[in-house]
Amino acid sequence: MRQVLIVIPEALLNVTFDQPISRTPYWLSGGNPLANYPWRDQPEATLPKLAEVVVIGAGFTGGALAYHWAKAGSLDKQMVVLEMDDPANGASGRNGGEVVMGRYFALVLGTVTNGLTKLRPDLSEDERVQLAKSFAIVYCRSAYKNAELIERTIRDEGFDCDYVREGWVQARDIDEQKQLEKSVNAGRENGFADWAKLSADEAAEKTGANIKNPTNFSKGAAQFQPAKWVWSLFQSALKSPQVKLYCRTKVLSIRDVGDVYEINTTRGLIRSKYVVNATEAYTPKLHKQFHNVILPKQTQLSAGTDDGQSLKPNITFSTNTGFMGRHRTHIYFGSDETRIPDQQIGRNQPSRFVTKFLIGELRRFYGCFPLRVTHEWSGTVGFTDDEYPIVGVMDEKRQYIIAGMSGSGTAISFNAARWTCNRILNIVEREDDYPDEFFSPMRLLDPKNHRWPSIKEK
Repeated sequence: MRQVLIVIPEALLNVTFDQPISRTPYWLSGGNPLANYPWRDQPEATLPKLAEVVVIGAGFTGGALAYHWAKAGSLDKQMVVLEMDDPANGASGRNGGEVVMGRYFALVLGTVTNGLTKLRPDLSEDERVQLAKSFAIVYCRSAYKNAELIERTIRDEGFDCDYVREGWVQARDIDEQKQLEKSVNAGRENGFADWAKLSADEAAEKTGANIKNPTNFSKGAAQFQPAKWVWSLFQSALKSPQVKLYCRTKVLSIRDVGDVYEINTTRGLIRSKYVVNATEAYTPKLHKQFHNVILPKQTQLSAGTDDGQSLKPNITFSTNTGFMGRHRTHIYFGSDETRIPDQQIGRNQPSRFVTKFLIGELRRFYGCFPLRVTHEWSGTVGFTDDEYPIVGVMDEKRQYIIAGMSGSGTAISFNAARWTCNRILNIVEREDDYPDEFFSPMRLLDPKNHRWPSIKEK
């Protein structure tokens, strides 16, 4: 009641909303260089009849698959990427632009422990904690590697995607200080010191916010323009003849006919030896067995211009109820994880109340400053019950999936795509970043018959 009657009305002082407000995500407002590819320049183009690999989806994961295939593939093996809209027009172009190190160790430990209550009721509570610890270690190790690969690729390729790496600050209330210490210690004890503690003064200096308590700090987190990252990956990959992209081509069904899969699309049929589903929240619409396994949840963001004196650039700041950052002349702020029906995945229906609530959060930490809200949009993220992703084969044959990233796509997609390409090309790696016993879809689809990792003793 206080929020509705006092906090929000006071927060809206000096705030205006564009009329009409743009529903186009801020990251896409300058246009899409790969819109309607290749039909815009080649209206006579047709789908190939046969490919080695068909990738479904052209976001973070699809772009990464195309990039890695172009780097590692052979000229006689073609990858075809099919996208029902345009590259980065889905969740990859509707997010907050954080290159996160992942869901920090203590968070993964907690979500997986809770998830194992349903998946492994045969275990004792202590055994579930020990098993969850193994999951958290494997996840965080791969997430750290993912972040380093992204930075190295941007640097080596010269990608223009506004990348900066100055960290992420998470505010903590006074009653959360024990939780803060516990999460930092858990990470450090297991080899993940990225998740650190800042004093209130240090956090205020980094963010420009009015912070009164110590905060958590992810030292390795970064920011970039997410749509530009996806476009850069494709623009690099498409220089290779072994990668093809077809936009505005919706996949209707996939049929296993033995040695190949038949992918039926709105532009015709294509056969391939391998399929990689880079479909994230859209997965349940294409594969019914993932209904209630990959849970589509709506998140939303708003963006606007201010006097330039509020949020500091290059660093993400989050609270218990939202996150915020600055990109050039705009600030952006987002929140929400509302479960939506499978048939509504991808909808763009932001809530004005959520926007106003988040403006209240901005005022709490930055005071009253002039703000003109120019953009307001929503997207859909794929969650799993244990908030742990799935990476691997989904049919015991040659159909792969990378999904269930639970809002942490930049912690998983790039490295998981590299891993998947190497699996298909039989490139042996020294370390397995996504072991089947942890990441296989069977963990969720068939937990009784899944080959679980052994439980380590304390």
